[in-house]
Amino acid sequence: MTTVDLIYFNAGGGHRAASAALEASIGQRHPRWKVRCINLFDILDPRGQFQRVTGMAPEAIYNTRLAKGWTAGLAQELKLLQAMIRFGHTTLVQRLSAHWLATEPDLVVSLIPNFNRALHDSLAISLPGVAFVTVLTDLADHPPNFWMEPGTAQHVVCGCDRAVAQARAAGIDARQIHRTSGMILRPDFYEAVDLDRNEERARLGLDPARATGIVLFGGHGSMAMLDIAQQLRDVQLILLCGHNAVLAQKLRALVPAAAHAVVEFTPQVRRYMQLGDFFIGKPGPGSLSEAVHLGLPVITVRNAWTMPQERYNTDWVKEQRLGMVVPSLRRIRPTVLALLDELPAFKANVMRVDNRAVFEVPEILAAIYGRAKAPAAADALPISITSAATCEAAPSAA
Repeated sequence: MTTVDLIYFNAGGGHRAASAALEASIGQRHPRWKVRCINLFDILDPRGQFQRVTGMAPEAIYNTRLAKGWTAGLAQELKLLQAMIRFGHTTLVQRLSAHWLATEPDLVVSLIPNFNRALHDSLAISLPGVAFVTVLTDLADHPPNFWMEPGTAQHVVCGCDRAVAQARAAGIDARQIHRTSGMILRPDFYEAVDLDRNEERARLGLDPARATGIVLFGGHGSMAMLDIAQQLRDVQLILLCGHNAVLAQKLRALVPAAAHAVVEFTPQVRRYMQLGDFFIGKPGPGSLSEAVHLGLPVITVRNAWTMPQERYNTDWVKEQRLGMVVPSLRRIRPTVLALLDELPAFKANVMRVDNRAVFEVPEILAAIYGRAKAPAAADALPISITSAATCEAAPSAA
């Protein structure tokens, strides 16, 4: 039996979601494979010493900042984090090497940034010949030392031409660069849904005939949604608050001119998104890709507080004319009105995107594993699946 380890952590939730989606897809396509989803911090800190000392899990600090909108300074903190990882490289490699020797995976797949050199080096030392693959869950890299590690045998799976260009510029062997048609989405996003939009909108107290915006800022919401709802009092909205009950209470206290449906945590995000006509949210690669896949033009924000690794996502939106990008949510009202004036054109652009990455990646992994088991095939062409362009080629500099 082939054992595949998928490495994730919980910062922001996107890495964990991609890991779960890929696990499900691999299970469908390669049922004889054994897939293990592993939180990196369970390897590096199995006794939870960090949480005992600080009172919080490492990723909880990051998630709390996102929920409260405290993103200023993240670029500097990223540099500090990377410096700390490099300083502790030897210790990280030792702990990871011990884990690989004890568990003996046949293939290791990283769905996280920052730690890929340590993951690669530890695997090369402990289990030489076992392939190491990094699947980018961002549209593009944020070099140096974020997703791609030049000078290693790291395979990189890219969902965008920009990321492919960055990999080439970093000197990664062409045989180790693999192109998909976008970001990994959950397999159930591709399943047919029996949905009567008019009936479902009416059930939520919405006007079935009125254009409806979906407002979503991650699983923990954002207080920025309160300002958005106040500016868009006369625009019909579905506000998905996630686990943020305080935000939901404040939103329900508003008295808008158009119907606003406030929804707390739900596993049916896809279903609610299918009731919308456009999307407002943060520039995360997962939420933008989900919205576009479901036919929703997007409105997102880019400014000094945007996380460095998410800035290219806003360029992608503009280049492909998939929606609009604002420098501040204070400008959300005129932007929404402008998008509604051109909604059919934006919808046509969105419908051109055909992202099937979650089904493509398992076949890429199978081919990489096959090469590792049969080195004579190593001179084969790189594996590239591009059922539709999801990003135009762009300069390789970040």
